Parts: sequence; C-alpha cells; structure tokens
Amino acid sequence: MSLSLLSRYAFFAVCVMFTLASLPFLDHDWLWPITAVTGALSLIGIFDLLQSPHAVRRNYPILGNIRYLVEAIRPEIRQYLLESDSDALPFSRSQRSLVYSRAKNESADKPFGTLIDVYQSGFEFIGHSMRPAPLSDPNGFRVIVGGPQCTQPYSASVFNISAMSFGSLSANAIRALNQGAKLGNFAHDTGEGSISAYHREHGGDLTWELGSGYFGCRTSDGRFDPERFAAQAQTPQVRMIEIKMSQGAKPGHGGILPKHKVTKEIAETRGILMGEDCVSPSRHSAFSTPIELMHFIQQLRELSGGKPVGFKFCLGHPWEFMGIAKAMLETGILPDFIVVDGKEGGTGAAPVEFTDHIGVPMREGLLFVHNTLVGLNLRDKIKLGASGKIVSAFDIASVLAIGADWANSARGFMFAIGCIQSQSCHTNKCPTGVATQDTLRQRALVVPDKAQRVYNFHRNTLKGLAEMLAAAGLEHPSQLSAKHLVRRMSATEIKLFSQLHVFLKPGELLTGEVNGEFYSRMWQMARADSFEPNEIAAA
Repeated sequence: MSLSLLSRYAFFAVCVMFTLASLPFLDHDWLWPITAVTGALSLIGIFDLLQSPHAVRRNYPILGNIRYLVEAIRPEIRQYLLESDSDALPFSRSQRSLVYSRAKNESADKPFGTLIDVYQSGFEFIGHSMRPAPLSDPNGFRVIVGGPQCTQPYSASVFNISAMSFGSLSANAIRALNQGAKLGNFAHDTGEGSISAYHREHGGDLTWELGSGYFGCRTSDGRFDPERFAAQAQTPQVRMIEIKMSQGAKPGHGGILPKHKVTKEIAETRGILMGEDCVSPSRHSAFSTPIELMHFIQQLRELSGGKPVGFKFCLGHPWEFMGIAKAMLETGILPDFIVVDGKEGGTGAAPVEFTDHIGVPMREGLLFVHNTLVGLNLRDKIKLGASGKIVSAFDIASVLAIGADWANSARGFMFAIGCIQSQSCHTNKCPTGVATQDTLRQRALVVPDKAQRVYNFHRNTLKGLAEMLAAAGLEHPSQLSAKHLVRRMSATEIKLFSQLHVFLKPGELLTGEVNGEFYSRMWQMARADSFEPNEIAAA
C-alpha cells in the first residue's frame, strides 16, 4: 500500500480502530464520550466512501469535509478578517461603516486623513469654492415630479428608497423602511411585488412599481387589470406609478418564485393563486412598441387620477430608448419621470452572466437618457431618477451632476436596517431578518429601532450633501452640474466631467445638427413603431 494511500485513509482508519477497540471498555466513564465522537466520525467516513457526488470526500473520508466547511464560511472569513477597508464586495467596509454610523446617529467623521490614493486613475472629487455658500436646510432638497399632463404632482426628496419587494424582503423589513420613510418624508418604492399590508401599516409615501407580472392588478391569466389597478393607485398613500421595464442587475431576465415559496400573504399581495409558480415574465404584455408604451402611460395616469407615471429601466440597446423618445414626439404623451437603473444594481439573485455582463452601467445610461431628452427639448418636462450603488452624499452628488434630479438607494437602506452583506438573500436564511420569510429569523429585526435608523440614515446623508454643496458654493442640489465633478485621468492629468463627456445642446436632435456621430446614428436607427432598429440606418 502506497504512502499516499495510507495518508489519505489514516485518520478514518484510526477512528474506526479506536471505536472498535474501545467498545469492550465503555464502562469507564472517561472513555465513552471519546468513543462516541470517533464512532460518529467513523460513520461519516463510511458515508463519504459510499457517496458518489463528491470525489474529494471519497478520496479523503472525514478530512475531505473540511474543504466544504471552509468553503462555506469563506465569505464571512474574508469579510471580517481579510477584507481591506476599500475592497468592494460589492460594498466596501468603509461604505458599510458609513451607513451604519449614520443610521445609528453616530459620528462618521474620520481622523488622520483619507485612505484613498488621490493620485490613482479614476479618483473623483467635487471642486470647492473660495467663497462657500451658507449651509442650506436639507429639508428643502426636494424636486417636483409631474409634467404638464399630470394633475397630482409629487414633491419628492432627492434621496429615496429604491425598489425592493415584499417577498424578497421580510414583513418587518418592509415595515421598518416604510415607517422610516414616513418619519423622514421621503418615498418608498414597493418593488414589483405590489403593495402589501406592511407597506400600508405606517402610511409612508409609496412609489408603486408595476412589473411585467402586474402583481396587485392582474387578471387570472396574468394580464393587466385596469379596475384592480385603479382601486390601489387612487389611494392617497400611492404618490407615483413606476413601470418596471428592466432591472439593473438582471435586465431582460424574468423571474419565478417557486410555488413552495408562495406563502398565503405573498399570494394575497400579488393577486396570485397558492400552489402555483409566481412568474414574472421578461417582457410586458400590455404593450409591444414604443407608441403602445406611451398609450399605456397615459392609461395609467388617467386610472390613477392624474398621478405622476414614469418608467424604470437599465439601458441596453440605445436605439430602443430613442425609439421611446420618438414615440413621445409622435404621440404627444410624455412620462412624468424616468428612473435609470445601472447594471451595478442589486438583486436577490441573478445569473452571474447577467450581473457581470448584461446592461449598461448607471452613469453611462443616465448621461445618454439626459442627453437624448435635452436634444429633443423635453428635459424640462421629464424628471430623472438614478439608482445603482448609491450610499453616500458624494454618490448622490455625482449622479445629480451628470443629469439626475434625484437618487434612489436599495442596499444602502438595507444596511440601515441591519444587513451585513452576507449575500444569502436568495437562501431564505438571512442572518439579520432583512431578506427572509422565516418568521423566527425576521423577529430579530425590531421595527421601531430599525425605522429610526432608516430615518437617521436619510437625514444624516442629506446633511452631508448640504455640507458638500455649501463647500462648492451651492445652495441646492439642482445647481450641481458636470463642471463641478472632477476625475483623475492619470498621475498628471485631471478633467472636469463637462470636458470628459459629450453634452447635447437643447434641440440638437430635432435640428439634425448633432454633436457626435454616435447620437446621430442611434437617432436614425430608432423607430417609434417598434423596438427593432431601422435596418437601413443600421447597415
């Protein structure tokens, strides 16, 4: 027998031999606990030898299990022992610490200077003024959402809770988020899982997200039901309606909540049957062209009693959004707002290929949408929101500087209610009760305490934004522009964002004198009657 073979089976053999040899002497009190342990290990070793899925365990009985144990706790070991303050996995320790401190109303000030290498390419900052402005009241950092076709405009905070559904999040998480939104007078996006009783409990402002499954307003065959929609949309707590075209982390990908996970509460909230899979298709059935989308927006606005209606999407094919813009011009129907999600956005679970390689990052998508609307003289009529890895005042300022009117955050507010980035959202075993339907696990999330933390995080983040604006000589977030944001290009060069990107002038796309071949070509490819490109222009 080779030395390699002996080393592989040595521990297993020792356990078996000790167990057998000690059986006649179990009347010794000190011996039976040891025998019980070696006996249990021997049984594990026998099972390892007989099982077929894991080759390591067959070759290394008992000891091979150590490999799977270490692999199982690897994320926790890395996060708590090996991760540096700046490793983004997907949020760095410094980012999470900032949220935790602000949520607990503790000082987030840092001594002894920055840990960031300010001479590294990609470093970004906001230029300050030699004459700082007086500090503004963050309560005034709001934007009126509602275009000329809206009769019930909404005064929205520049910082709101992004879309997260009941079902993905626990009942207590939804309660805490909505109560915090009520305390801070900002909006809470329901996510596509519809409006649950937990969204209603504390009366915080809601943005009702309408996905392709039309949950909460669907017929028995999963199509849009106007009457059921109107019944919910006209309630005072619903302030805006958001059509979900796609999600940043998995654009173009539908979802299925398996029937064994569909609880009675989720079934009632979404308007689906128990005992059946809950399917969220990858595309809408209420419209199939940009023109039909505009008519759907008009229908929702009428059914809701004139409330702001818009859509959320992650930019994919540029000509498709420009096709929507052409449909706006052709029909005369305008959305009140557009939320641009980025591929860096979060989700409970998605295929790795989608999270890594599908969709346009938020900033590029936001800039493209902003430019298109400016080029059509529509920007002043449509408000823009942005979402994707936003947790700090600088994150908010950076998206406002390149075209957004407000910012949404999902994972930032998850941190505020106790998320520790365990990345177990899809397992129903969230350790802090945030992303689970396990009633015992979510009991750990104490709603009044976490609601206060949601309020604190929002308030302290906007306070930080006010201080940044004052340092830059500004009094309101709407004054931020691309000339205020700066990026280091190399060790010897920095540029303003106004120098880095193409910014269209008002009406450029209408006159045909477009600054940049890309925008001109995409405009020629776009069609109002189809999401397909104009093949002649594409050739």
